[in-house]
Order: sequence, then structure tokens, then C-alpha cells
Amino acid sequence: MDLLDQILPLVQKPARYTGGEWNIVRKDWDKVDIKVAFAFPDVYEVGMSHLGLQILYHIVNSRTDALMERVFAPWLDMEEKMREHNLPLFTLESFRPVRDFDVVAFTLQYEMCYSNVLNMLDLAGIPIKSNLRGEEHPLVIAGGPCAFNPEPLADFIDLFVIGEGEEAIGDFLDFLRNAKNRNLAKKDLLREAARVPGVYVPSLYRVEYREDGEISKVEPVLKGVPEIVKKRVVRDMDKVSFPTRPVVPSTEIVHDRIMIEVLRGCARGCRFCQAGMIYRPVREKKPATVLRQAAGLVRQTGYDEISLTSLSTSDYTPVRSVINALIKEHAGCGVSISLPSLRVDNFSMELAKEVQKVRRSSITLAPEAGTQRLRDVINKGVTEEDLMSATEVAFREGWQAVKLYFMIGLPTETNEDLDGIIHLAREALARGRKAGARRGRLRVTVSVSSFVPKPHTPFQWEPQASMAVLKERQAYLAAGLRERGLVFNYHDTAVSFMEAVFARGDRRLGAVLENAFQLGCKFDGWSENFHYERWLEAFRQAGLEPGWYAYRRYDYDSLLPWDHIGTGLSKQYLIREHQRAMAGKTTEDCRTGACTGCGLCSGLEVEPVYAGGERDVQLPDAIQ
Repeated sequence: MDLLDQILPLVQKPARYTGGEWNIVRKDWDKVDIKVAFAFPDVYEVGMSHLGLQILYHIVNSRTDALMERVFAPWLDMEEKMREHNLPLFTLESFRPVRDFDVVAFTLQYEMCYSNVLNMLDLAGIPIKSNLRGEEHPLVIAGGPCAFNPEPLADFIDLFVIGEGEEAIGDFLDFLRNAKNRNLAKKDLLREAARVPGVYVPSLYRVEYREDGEISKVEPVLKGVPEIVKKRVVRDMDKVSFPTRPVVPSTEIVHDRIMIEVLRGCARGCRFCQAGMIYRPVREKKPATVLRQAAGLVRQTGYDEISLTSLSTSDYTPVRSVINALIKEHAGCGVSISLPSLRVDNFSMELAKEVQKVRRSSITLAPEAGTQRLRDVINKGVTEEDLMSATEVAFREGWQAVKLYFMIGLPTETNEDLDGIIHLAREALARGRKAGARRGRLRVTVSVSSFVPKPHTPFQWEPQASMAVLKERQAYLAAGLRERGLVFNYHDTAVSFMEAVFARGDRRLGAVLENAFQLGCKFDGWSENFHYERWLEAFRQAGLEPGWYAYRRYDYDSLLPWDHIGTGLSKQYLIREHQRAMAGKTTEDCRTGACTGCGLCSGLEVEPVYAGGERDVQLPDAIQ
């Protein structure tokens, strides 16, 4: 601590490294069997905004035989001081070196954090490659959405936990305690761990390639190791453990509010959306559970805002009654409600009007594509009239600014679709003027990201548009969106390209990652720290061509790097959805239409769970 005290005055935002927050859990190191360091490969403000961290922190620390402490990626200035003074990466609860823990558990939320994973291991004094780690080193594990294609990190992670962690972490810790009591060598421990449901041990699988570079075979090297690792699923969201005493940061973070997950999963079926595919089926919490958790969180945190989180909160069947109950119970104390994820429909606007009675938040709508044709291709299920009526209501109700999210580079996109984005933005601005929004404050922000083909989606076989094409389309939009009141934001095409490379990558990319780490790549998701030339050099050194991964169109019969990871969705369903997309045909939500035959209910023996409520009646109109 003396050394840390000397360093902290020399770095930005020292509160990132001091710990000691409200509701922090400190345990007697000598009285627990298993010590886990939860490693978030980004800065404190981003990591502490992640609900999954709070959930797992609560679950592990609820056990008497285990503890979990937190560690985040130190910012560049802090890393420089740590290396200069030989201060190893440490956790915020005990300030112990991460290498002293039994397990280092990374969450993988975004492909561009992979270089930080390697950097954090190195800063901890742990060999970055798993085959160089001995019995004295912690077990390095990883989970999160990117674990659904774990192959680019196969050289560095001892085992992955696939799917939802609430129950899987308990099973894994039980297994680990047993293995520790038996003094199992790491090699034997990994062999036995591979039999725990949801656990993938990459070193126990052999990958073979054809001369053209395609994968020809992925198979276990040992008997008893599963050919397909199925994801873990929480069946009952009301019974699963949820933290009502979360750690409250002592400095401002990205999402600085109470977060309550009201449902998990989404059956809308947007064909580009990985989260909508891998988190199926829909499982809702009962209103009583949400209200009880909200009351506890308000009491235990002091926050003045409750955010009802999910992939699409307006789909939560009892959403209106729950919002009304929350406002009735907490508004008198100045606690507001927010809905961070709203669809482009009238019902969503009605909800927005309800929640802004206490405090007005911003309105963000995501039509994703500029024309109805392309919205049908991606199965977005909203119309131009939905968007226009939503923006009109927003401006009429007093909002001065609306944000619209779109994606470019989507399969089958043409200039007509770009013109559609320009038209929608200008029309939204016109509706704002007509509704009487104050001149000078009226603003429509158009944010455009680039399509990245993600594993386990109907668009997984599609190539990404080239950087040159994406830049042309960005310039086209920039020219068309020049008007007072319109703001245009877009993503760096080189970052999106590299994201696509690693999203679709295989385990040969491990060499690239190691090269990139050696070349100094880190915080690649932060535009000011992304060095495209370094990444190209890393590929050159590995003898690989990044465009081969991002720009290739896969055949349906191609063996994909992630085919041995099971989401429960059948490949036939994804192929069928891809073919319907190319034909411009939409597919109904299984909650309101026929079963789509995705295969999940039968494949994982788990079915959707609905809490029931007035939203059931209105749902068909909203997604026509």
C-alpha cells in the first residue's frame, strides 16, 4: 500500500484503484477455500457498470467457502507507473496480487478487449499462454458473450464457461473445491472440468485445417469430452440469486444507477443480433420479484434512478403495472425510472412518457435501417410510421433531442437504403419543428455503426463490407445529413473490421493476438488507443491475412470455428432465417405467431417464461 500511495497522486482518476466502496465484501483470506479474482478487461468506470459483475460478485461472496475480489484494467498512466515500480496487478478488496488467487475469471463483452486480457495477465506476472503456466499459477477462465466463439483466445484461457453464469459458477466452484481437496494436478483438473456442463477446455480439442485454410475437423482428444459444449441456461429468473447490496462506486461510472434485469432473452429475431440469439429463451421476472429487488436496492445504495434493463424492456409483459408501482413507491423520494432499451413503437413512447414524470431522460430509438425493404431483410419489425409517430410524440411531450441508431454495410444494402436514413433523419427533424420543439435546442442525432457478422446469427455466413465501401457510405451520409439540427456520428471502420476478424476468427489468431500484445496493442475499443498499423504488423508476423476472416462468405456446409459451441439453436433454423432474409421475408416473434422452429425449447429442454400482464394484448400491434 505504501508504494500504491506514492503512485496514486501521479495518475488520472486514482479512485479507480483505491477500492473501499460501499457494500464491498472483504473476507478473511485464510478462512475460505477458493479465491477468485473477477477480471474486467477495461477500466473501472466501464467494468463497474456491468451487471454481470455485480451478480457473480454477490453469488460467490454469499458462499462461506469462497471469495471474489475485483480487478480492472489499469489505464495507460497507471500501468506505466506499475511497471516502473514492479507493482503487480492487484485486486481492489485486499490489494493482493492477482497471481495469488486460485482463479482469474475474465468476462469477455467485446472482441476489442482481447489485447487487454493478455496485458492484464502479463501485468499480473502470469504467463499469457496457458501451456506455459504451471501448478503455481491461477486457473485462468473466461465467460461472457464473446465466449460463444472462444477460439481466438484458445491459447490463453484454461477453460471457458459457456452461457449464463449464475448457476454454472456454483457448479464450477463445487467442482474446484473437490479437485483442490484431492490435490489434482492442473492437467487432471482440466480433464475432469471438461465434463462439467457448460465448460469448454480448448486444450482438449484438436483442430485440423484444409489446404485452402478452411477448418476440416474439430474433435475432442479424449474420450468423455463432449463434442458439442452446450450453453448453461437459468430456468427461473425469480429463484436465481440477485444482488440487492451491490458495490456502490465512489466515483462516477458509465451507468451510475440501480440496474434491475426484468427479463432475459429476446424472441424478436433480428438477424444481425447475437444477443437476441444466444440469450434465448425469453424469461421474465414476476412483478413481485422486481418490486422487492427495487425496494432493497433503493434502501441499500442511495441511488436516485432505477433502470429496468433487458434487450427490450417494453416487451416485458407487466411493464406498465410495474412502472406504475415503482413510481408510486419511490417517486416521492426523488427516485426516477429509466428504460434504456426501447423499441420504435407507440407503446414504447407511452412508457417513456410515464417514466419521465419524475425526471426526463434522453430518447434513443433504433430503426437500424433506412428503408422498409432492408428492415424486412434484418427482420427488425418496425415501420417508418412507427418511427415518425414515436419521434412526433417525443417532441410533442417536451423532449428537445432524439437519437436514432442505424447500421450500414448490412447484407443487400444499396444507396437507396442510405437515402432512407437521410430521409428519416430529416423527417424526424421536421416533425420536431412541427411539434414546436424550441429552435436552437432541437436536435436529431444519427449514430451509425458498421455491420459486423457475429457467430450464431442468421448473418454469420455473410461477409463484412470492405472498409473502402463503408467509408464511402459514411461520406455519403455525412453529405446528406448537413442541416442545422442534425448531428452525425459514426464508428471507425478499422475498429469494426478488426472486430469482425476476431468475431469470426479461429484459434490461429492466437499468434496474432500475442504479436499485437508484444507490439503494444491495448484498449483497442478506445479510438484514441487503436493502432491499426500495429494490428496489420501483427498479422504480417503471423503470416495471416485479416481480410480472409472478415470478408469471406461462408458456405452453409462450411465448418465454422464456433460450431462445437452449442447455443441450442439449430443450424437449420439459422440457414432458414438467412434464406428468408435474402428473400426479404420477415419471421414473426414466436410469442405472437407460430413457433419458428429455432430448436431451443427442445434442444435445451427449456421453455419461455412470461410474467403475464397487459403487454400481452398489445404486443401484436407493436410488431406488425
